[in-house]
Amino acid sequence: MPNSLYYGDNLQVMREHLADQSVDLVYLDPPFNSNASYNVLFREKSGEDSPAQIRAFNDTWRWTQEAERAFEQEILLNPNTPTAVKDMMAAFRQFLGRSDMLAYLVMMTPRLVELRRVLKPTGSLYLHCDPTAGHYLRLLLDSTFGKEHFRREIIWKRTSSHNDVRRNYGATADNVLFYTKGDDYTFHTQYVPYSEEYLNSFYRYTDENGRRYRLNNLRSPSPRPNLTYEYKGYQPHRNGWAISLERMEQLDAEGRLHFPESKEGRISSKLYLDEMPGVPMENVWTDIPPIGSRARERLGYPTQKPQALLERIITVSSNPGDVVLDPFCGCGTAVAAAEKLGRQWLGIDITHLAVALMKSRLKTSFDLDPVTSYTVMGEPLDVGSARALWTQDPYQFQYWAVSLLEAQPQGEQRRGTDRGIDGVIYFVDGPRRTPQRIIIQVKGGRVSSPQIRDLAGVVEREKAALGLFISLEAPTRDMLTEAAGGGFYHSDLWQRDFPKLQIRTIADLLAGRSFDLPPRQPAYQPAERARTPQGEQGSMRELGIPYRAAS
Repeated sequence: MPNSLYYGDNLQVMREHLADQSVDLVYLDPPFNSNASYNVLFREKSGEDSPAQIRAFNDTWRWTQEAERAFEQEILLNPNTPTAVKDMMAAFRQFLGRSDMLAYLVMMTPRLVELRRVLKPTGSLYLHCDPTAGHYLRLLLDSTFGKEHFRREIIWKRTSSHNDVRRNYGATADNVLFYTKGDDYTFHTQYVPYSEEYLNSFYRYTDENGRRYRLNNLRSPSPRPNLTYEYKGYQPHRNGWAISLERMEQLDAEGRLHFPESKEGRISSKLYLDEMPGVPMENVWTDIPPIGSRARERLGYPTQKPQALLERIITVSSNPGDVVLDPFCGCGTAVAAAEKLGRQWLGIDITHLAVALMKSRLKTSFDLDPVTSYTVMGEPLDVGSARALWTQDPYQFQYWAVSLLEAQPQGEQRRGTDRGIDGVIYFVDGPRRTPQRIIIQVKGGRVSSPQIRDLAGVVEREKAALGLFISLEAPTRDMLTEAAGGGFYHSDLWQRDFPKLQIRTIADLLAGRSFDLPPRQPAYQPAERARTPQGEQGSMRELGIPYRAAS
């Protein structure tokens, strides 16, 4: 179902929802497994640890019994896994041992197999990685797609040099591995402008209209007796001219010939700079800057990539109306780029935090609403599915509940450090429009009046304006009494009172019965408003990035 966001494990989502050969382009930016040192990555494990939460997609994996089980069931015993992939993973296991790096590759393998399944025969895949596991992923891709379908390794210079490098070269680039499913694939060659040095060396002439041009030799590379003719007193090379007399006359009539002062010289044609497409784009990309700390498109997501990078990939390897899939979509840069360029899109992520951020981005950038413009799959739609999410993963339940208010969630708290804040809403008040906070607490289990007193204490400690309590279960009468005793917050700006402590159930929020709140500021850094591009590479020009499509 194009134009859809999916919450869930991308392996399960692809198997249950994506048909064979239904996607034109895949871009994936999976975790790099880069937060662990190499000593840890290659250390042997006993397999006795508790199962790693592989589906959480943290940047660190561990070899556990769960990884061992996935290796056997998802790879060795899975009839859909190609033989070449099984052989490659067996070789990895022998070389790497039961290491954390092998656990990472076990996670990636069935997903790459599924991505090949959903790709159309003309489709392409771009895998964004860094040197931590990139060399293993390339071998894995070779065995999945066939080494003959490896097209290029793109080097993207993502940052400037670092001063903290010791006894090594600075790491300033990411790698993007480009594969196709077959030999007949979509590819629109892009061009970048010539360098100033090249222009000064070759385009040294200017005509009466100010147009720069270079001279092109019209000598035939090999003898051509049928093209050996005199033209306006100029003799041909002994090999003859490279063009016919009719073509020579046409170029002359168009003012595209250069005649030397001496008849001993030879005629050249003029190649105008403004008619040249530029240099075909190469595989080292240095013209797309990283997202700076003050960039307008910065959303605060730790692995966010520049939208110009995704727009370039989508423009080259897809057509308007094609389906673009990002199975690790994070804050949704590929989805936003696809929407802007008139492609259909599918985004998958395993955190409700990412899904909420993508929904906010689509709303602020394109005025897209999930009810009318696209579909969100996997989010709880009723109290029963909300309770199932709570049982499965309390933190994801927390993120999802907070997202119902379009509030800013707080990160996972370690035991002993929870400050009683699951989410925050900001608003301004008073004659000076002073920032104020609203504290949110989320509870999935049994609830009681002491929890409301705790919320009141957190609101007082944090000097917040209001406290909101979201629960799966219905509040008791004592809880409602306790909340009513919390008094009111008076807003000078809005000239009204708001209950200081408020309680709503998940059922209330799903039914549209939300909290009584002052108008608030956006929870997320607002995404930059999308502008309609002039042609398919409009945003490249907006960013000042050289970019020209093939005609």
